[in-house]
Amino acid sequence: MDSIDDIFGSSLNLEETHFKDGYDEGYADGLASGKEEGRQVGLKTGFEVGEELGFYRGCIDVWSSAIRVDPNCFSARIHKRINEMDEMLQQYPISEPENESVSDLMDSLRLKFRVICATMNMKLAYNNGYPEASDGESIEF
Repeated sequence: MDSIDDIFGSSLNLEETHFKDGYDEGYADGLASGKEEGRQVGLKTGFEVGEELGFYRGCIDVWSSAIRVDPNCFSARIHKRINEMDEMLQQYPISEPENESVSDLMDSLRLKFRVICATMNMKLAYNNGYPEASDGESIEF
């Protein structure tokens, strides 16, 4: 009678065994594909952030060059804001993407850029990875 119980016992555990094997296999596959998907999202996000930071760096460099050529081309208030934005860019933790201040610092940079543009009566914005004029048209370089 014991051998018959063992045969039926293993048959009863068969579903649980297959369920566990399927779960383990699915978990391993999901972990591998999740890491790859996370890597792709991280690359895309990192590229977009780098592109935006580069745009801001370029604007600051152009404005600073204009100030060196003609120190009176902008008001003292604009000079101060450009310097503040430059300091904010230098403080941006590029090599620490998990730093909690990244989001706040990027929001502050965007705000500072809009303030500078508004003060200089420029109608320029950075949206979706590309600079745009306020009328929504892309700027060609």
